[in-house]
Amino acid sequence: MTRFVVVPQWQGSPSARAMQLIDGAEAIAGDLPRSSTVRVEVPAEAGEALDTGIRRFSTLERVSAAIGAALDEGDAAESALVIGGDCGVAVPAIAAAAARHERLAVVWCDAHGDLHTADSSPSGAFGGMALRAVAEAGTFPGSGAVPAERIILVGAREFDDGERDAATDLGITHLPVTDLADPGALAAAVAATGADAVYVHVDLDVLDPAVLAGLGMPVPFGLSLDELVAAVRALRAEVPLVGGSLSGFAPASPAAAVDDLGTILRIVGALA
Repeated sequence: MTRFVVVPQWQGSPSARAMQLIDGAEAIAGDLPRSSTVRVEVPAEAGEALDTGIRRFSTLERVSAAIGAALDEGDAAESALVIGGDCGVAVPAIAAAAARHERLAVVWCDAHGDLHTADSSPSGAFGGMALRAVAEAGTFPGSGAVPAERIILVGAREFDDGERDAATDLGITHLPVTDLADPGALAAAVAATGADAVYVHVDLDVLDPAVLAGLGMPVPFGLSLDELVAAVRALRAEVPLVGGSLSGFAPASPAAAVDDLGTILRIVGALA
């Protein structure tokens, strides 16, 4: 059985539509089973950097602690799916899963590299640093939880200066969109890491913008819905999926969210 942890966090996003992530998270939550869903309260205030180089760090740190607490309350044998919000919500969730599974692999599906540091980021937004925080110990709570050699970046097609080099230097495997034409390619990449459990994060901008309208930072030539779902299902057939997260739903309005929910719920079903 899967628990759902809804976190309408917007403070880590660099998008001009960041506040709409709140509407996106709430729209998804409305279609989740109430008995299996908990909400993490996100402070209204933006927060302060606190000399970290990460915008809104004080609020992000508070929410990270709350996510960890919500996950700790669940059954250790129960999988949890965190619904954001921006993709920064995945970092404490991955840390919680890694604490339970020593050889955890992370699959990070995203149109962007998310491999900046506070020094290299042009925006200072934590969303652009989230995958780097998973791979490297640093200021953010839960960082460095999974070594880079057990991280698979999927579908990224927009890298800022230095991010592509960072992926190579760290040893992160990248599967481009074209590789997902083979549904088994992702499962094979995870198996090659020697992992015995996997966590899957999906930023919805990994999809082609023609598939989903409510994207805060759309990038053309992304995955189709069928490609993403087939890859996740093939992966689950080979390696236990012990946690996941979904982020990046920024509908133009609460009413517009309805048009995208069928697509999103198919992804939720594949992860849950």
